[in-house]
Amino acid sequence: MERMFDTHVIRKSRACAPVWTLTTPDEGGLDRPEKVIVPGVWEAHPALRKYRGRGVYEQEITAGGNVRVWLGGVSFRARVYLDGALLAEHYGAYTGFEALAKGIPFGTHTLRVEADNRFDADSALHIPNDYYAYGGINRPVIVEEVGGAYLAELRVTPRKTADGWAADGQIKVRNLEDRPFRGELRLNVAGQEESLEIDVPGNSVIEYTLSVRCGDAEDWSPEHPALYQAAATLWQAGEAVDDLIDRIGFREIRVEGGKILLNGRRLRLRGFNRHEEYGAFGLAAPVEAMMQDLHLMRDLGANCVRTCHYPNDPRFLDLCDETGMLVWEESHTRGLSEAQMRHPRFMEQLTQCTREMVAQHGNHPSIFIWASLNECADDTVYGAACYREIFALLRELDPSRPVTAALLERPGGTVYGDMDVVSVNIYPGWYHNTPAGEGLEQKRLEAVRNGGEGKPFIVSEIGAGAIYGFHDPFGEAKWSEERQCAILREQITAVLSHPDVTGILLWQFADVRVAEEWAMNRPRTYNNKGVVDEYRRPKMAYQVVKELFKTLP
Repeated sequence: MERMFDTHVIRKSRACAPVWTLTTPDEGGLDRPEKVIVPGVWEAHPALRKYRGRGVYEQEITAGGNVRVWLGGVSFRARVYLDGALLAEHYGAYTGFEALAKGIPFGTHTLRVEADNRFDADSALHIPNDYYAYGGINRPVIVEEVGGAYLAELRVTPRKTADGWAADGQIKVRNLEDRPFRGELRLNVAGQEESLEIDVPGNSVIEYTLSVRCGDAEDWSPEHPALYQAAATLWQAGEAVDDLIDRIGFREIRVEGGKILLNGRRLRLRGFNRHEEYGAFGLAAPVEAMMQDLHLMRDLGANCVRTCHYPNDPRFLDLCDETGMLVWEESHTRGLSEAQMRHPRFMEQLTQCTREMVAQHGNHPSIFIWASLNECADDTVYGAACYREIFALLRELDPSRPVTAALLERPGGTVYGDMDVVSVNIYPGWYHNTPAGEGLEQKRLEAVRNGGEGKPFIVSEIGAGAIYGFHDPFGEAKWSEERQCAILREQITAVLSHPDVTGILLWQFADVRVAEEWAMNRPRTYNNKGVVDEYRRPKMAYQVVKELFKTLP
């Protein structure tokens, strides 16, 4: 299942069978083809734990006509073939893309997906990093049969009016045929409908706008996550020929007076940074594990999660919509120097990921802020220009949400004035011995002096490491559970007691595997700063965080 609900009633759409055949043509791979589960990562196979190369997945599908294959995520370079014919290529593990075959005969066909997780000179975003670049088809694959014209995209933005809520829809219609498509486009939101006569030229994609008045629809909030169906339908000659369904929540996000306001109420954020990583499943966690993470974070007193450092699985975002968990989502970048940002394909690949993230995830009411460029070179002229370009792109794509970036602790940041919300990553007590309150205030005042005055201020990362089960009876050794507890207690108390801080996002929820190149600074080849380990076994810090999140203001 691609989502947690049906996205089509009219269009013929189904998930691919979960068992695929995997072969690995490069050195260090499998001795023979193996059956594997999709979604999945090939590192889940014991023979491929550290395999970096190509993987070829094959599956038989039965379909005909215009066949649209939707791939939710392939790590991290992909080529898609049907019966040997190349349909699509894509870069980036964390956003979906389509592969389209026109006018194929009805019957059984071979779908082949070639994934490649090798680091090479063409890859600006996927590099050795403080998390692992897995290989494989990590999100669902959907096979659809579409007509000569179909609905390619649906974006719905809630808008508060004097008469209650309205919903502004942007709907893309794609015509695959040479002749024009003439028909009717309908948008139904929360049971209210508007329609438009359309004329789509042959072999084109046209975006249409429809606004629907939804009156007294209930507000979406963390305490009451009310969701409504938004359904676009394409009609021709009195018959519905295609549909596209999503869910929205009616809520408004504003930044005002140093506060983030959700439907006019100030948000006080306490939550976690969370990688899409779960023990043996790696990047491709099952939905049961996604829901378990949300239950655990709720138990800890969290109301917010950051999808570091890339767009997350839409099914996880669906669960956040349903449970009222606020989401900070960001496009894929982490910790790049100016030299790395000067890679000839850097802005091209980052822009593509950012556009796909907003187009594919923009309807989720749980997402309250967009971000990008975590801990990159904001202290250089060139780096700052990249930040400003991406901020402008995010505002162009979605003016309804604020933008931010999590900035490195080092001094010299130059983009505080360019973001709507100031966000900083600080690690007092872990990477240096500055008292937490002092370190926090130093960074906050730097932001105020350099363009951040009057803006909401979020501590987007703070934390300390511990190896599950390692104890120091004196409570002093770094990497002991006792030391993690002591540092977190000081950090959380300092941040949540500060009147000018909007929120805190602990680094991090769960331990995650890192690239081999980072192993010298990461015991077990893991980032061990989770309050639970990679299998969600709570460390001692779990109870400390729970106590502070639920008792501090």
